[in-house]
Amino acid sequence: MQEELNNFTRNEVWVLEERPKDKNIIGTKWVFRNKQDEHGVVVRNKARLVAKGFAQVEGLDFGETFAPVARLEAILILLTYSSHHKIKLYQMDVKSAFLNGYINELVYVDQPPGFEDPRKPNHVYRLHKALYGLKQAPRAWYECLRDFLIMQGFKIGKVDMTLFTKNVNGDLFICQIYVDDIIFGCTNEKLSHEFGRSREFEMSMIGELNFFLGFQIKQRSTQEVQDG
Repeated sequence: MQEELNNFTRNEVWVLEERPKDKNIIGTKWVFRNKQDEHGVVVRNKARLVAKGFAQVEGLDFGETFAPVARLEAILILLTYSSHHKIKLYQMDVKSAFLNGYINELVYVDQPPGFEDPRKPNHVYRLHKALYGLKQAPRAWYECLRDFLIMQGFKIGKVDMTLFTKNVNGDLFICQIYVDDIIFGCTNEKLSHEFGRSREFEMSMIGELNFFLGFQIKQRSTQEVQDG
């Protein structure tokens, strides 16, 4: 729980202010879950502070909420395409991804249960960035990541808005996003490693793609296939 709140501080998510009299104050709660690997082994215990989005008022606390999400068929097409063109795929998991997205609305939330400031118990937090549970949070994160990729020279897909591509001196770089997971690869593997070392976002995991959306994925080189 403290680690989660440390992420808030590093990302400058909010600021503590006096409780406004004429604003909607959204409650917060803790959500706990175990993250498992492809073998069902618990690899990490996660605590996440989320906003009670059901208390939001449309037009006041949020406006546009739509955020594109990759379809399963698109992921399978990407895997097939990458296999055909011998592109090794990698995966990045952005740590507390939604905390990177800026919001346009004026939103206030209660202090985290169990972590109220003893000197200012009646104060509330004004959000600068999105909080998990907010209706506009997925859109805010998507726009944040989209803008970053476009600045890096990627072009957004005309049909699939979660697919980004870039041509680098004849080498094809592909990047597929699924909420806070990023799948990427390039015909020049050196460029993949350079992209993986990006420090724009804090990563909780990065490595070769081997487990995604319940699928176990085995990537083999041409020599391994020939050796059978």
